[in-house]
Amino acid sequence: MRPTLLWGLIGFWSATQALAAPTAAPGPAAPAARTAIERQEIRAQLMPRRYTTVAAEIGAKVNRLPLPEGGTFRAGQLLVGFDCSLQQAQMQKARAELQGAEQTLKTNQRLAELNSVGKLDLDMAQAAALKARAEVVAHQAVLGKCAIAAPFSGRVAEQKVREQQYVQPGQALLDILDDSVLELEFLVPSRWLSWLRVGGTFQVQIDETRKTYPAKFIRIGARVDPVSQSVKVAAAIDGQFKELIAGMSGRVQITPPESR
Repeated sequence: MRPTLLWGLIGFWSATQALAAPTAAPGPAAPAARTAIERQEIRAQLMPRRYTTVAAEIGAKVNRLPLPEGGTFRAGQLLVGFDCSLQQAQMQKARAELQGAEQTLKTNQRLAELNSVGKLDLDMAQAAALKARAEVVAHQAVLGKCAIAAPFSGRVAEQKVREQQYVQPGQALLDILDDSVLELEFLVPSRWLSWLRVGGTFQVQIDETRKTYPAKFIRIGARVDPVSQSVKVAAAIDGQFKELIAGMSGRVQITPPESR
C-alpha cells in the first residue's frame, strides 16, 4: 500500500472516532475567582466616635487639671484652667483707659456744641475711645482662653502636661475622646456593594475579650480602590458593653448572601 493512501486511512479513522466519542454534559458555571481581599481575614479596630487633642491658645501657667487620665466629663465641663493674673491686670488697665477716653470724648462733644473745640480734636477723641474699646474687647477674648471647656462628653485619654507647668500657644495639653459609641473601619470587597446597605448587621469577635458583639454598618465609602477591588466601610457596635474600649481589635464576621 502506498504511504499517501495509508496516511489518508489513518486520518479518516481518527475523525470517525472523534465524532463517535460521547460529548460531556455541560456542568455548572465555575464560580467567579475570589479577590485577594476575600481570601484574607477582615480585621478592624475599635475607634471612638469623636476624638481630639486640646491645645493651649495662650502662653500661661497651668493652674488646674481637674480630671485624671481615664476620667469622664460632660460637655462644657472644665478641662484645663490657667493662671491668668497678668491678663486680668491688663484687662483692668484697658478698662481704665476706656473710661478716660470716653470721658474725654463726652467733654469734647459738649465743647463742640458750644463751638469751643475744633473738629480735629473731636475726631481724635472719638478715635481714642474706639481704640480703647477695641483693647477691652481684645483682652476679654484673651481672658476667655484662660479656661478650656469640654467640647463634648467623653473621657481623658492622655495628659500631656502637669499642673504648674508653663505652656506655649499651640502646645498640646490633653487627648480626649467620646467613647459613647465605638466604631469600626475596615475594607470589604467592592462587589459586596450589590447587597451591602447602611443598617445591615454582622458580628465582630474582639481579641482582648474573646467575645463576639453585634455591629451594624453606618457608612459606606464613596470610592472603590481599583487595585485591591475594595471599599472602605464604617460600622458601630450595636449596644453598650463596658468591657470594650477604644484601641481593641478583632475579626469581622460577615457572610455574603450567596454563601448563606
